Amino acid sequence: MTLDPETARRLRDGMARGVLSFPLTSFHDDGTLDPDGFRAHVAAQIATGPGALFPACGTGEFFSLDEDEYRQVVTIAVEEAGGRLPVVAGTGYGWAQAVRFARIAEEAGADALLVLPHYLVAAPQDGLVAQLEQIAARTRLPLIAYQRGQVAFGVGAFRRVAEIPGVIGLKDGHSDLDRLQRLTLTAPEGFLFFNGASTAEIQARAYATVGVPAYSSAVHAFAPEIANAFFTALRDGDDGMVGKLLHDFYVPLVELRDRVPGYAVSLVKAAARLRGRPVGPVRAPLTDPSAADLADLERLLVSGLDLVGADL
Repeated sequence: MTLDPETARRLRDGMARGVLSFPLTSFHDDGTLDPDGFRAHVAAQIATGPGALFPACGTGEFFSLDEDEYRQVVTIAVEEAGGRLPVVAGTGYGWAQAVRFARIAEEAGADALLVLPHYLVAAPQDGLVAQLEQIAARTRLPLIAYQRGQVAFGVGAFRRVAEIPGVIGLKDGHSDLDRLQRLTLTAPEGFLFFNGASTAEIQARAYATVGVPAYSSAVHAFAPEIANAFFTALRDGDDGMVGKLLHDFYVPLVELRDRVPGYAVSLVKAAARLRGRPVGPVRAPLTDPSAADLADLERLLVSGLDLVGADL
């Protein structure tokens, strides 16, 4: 299947310009989708200048969306982006279900797909490659593979992945920099790499040393002022500001995140609500933060915003 290389070029340009935004999916208090809230959230995200938009991915609770909700989320993201920046929609589960989501994303006008780790089972390297081959053969959209959890490519498998027509990049969530360096050295020219570690800013400098400067930012979903200040300081070599933001905001945020499984999403949504963003609660099996954790989050958020001259 012949693919337009323009998407890869736009993503590469966006990665150099700003962080990658992974918007939250808005729900009403009863758990139903809130399209208007999501539209407002996406519009606010785009206004802060991210390099690309990744709706219905991990931070956007892809795993909790049915196909109709997914269609609404991706459609709204594409409409709000209006061609100004690439829209990369999440897809996943087994390849047959991933293709169903891929076709919806195509119809909605997405530019590319992020293939989230498959559902439940461990798989051999041949199977990991075959999963991407099956999806790529059934969509016109370019794919970015996401290695995290039970998906981890060895060098041999990665070579085969990079040769699949339509696969244009890899997002890494393992933070195994030895392995990642081997992959970047193996990759064909122009292949895209993304730092997809949880709270990616913590490891952004380390990833950059192995040739992966681009990263996703969950913080951007609730505090783009902080996320953009960190990105600018890192790009400009302002080690003092990078160190201060890491020490006073990002490291305490990670410590808070690690208190409860699922807080990587739940805290982000809670922080967005603290700022009046219309994102609503998380869906089960995630849970919203306890009152005590929410109070700690608010104190940290106020402190972090103060570091960059912004208010709650």
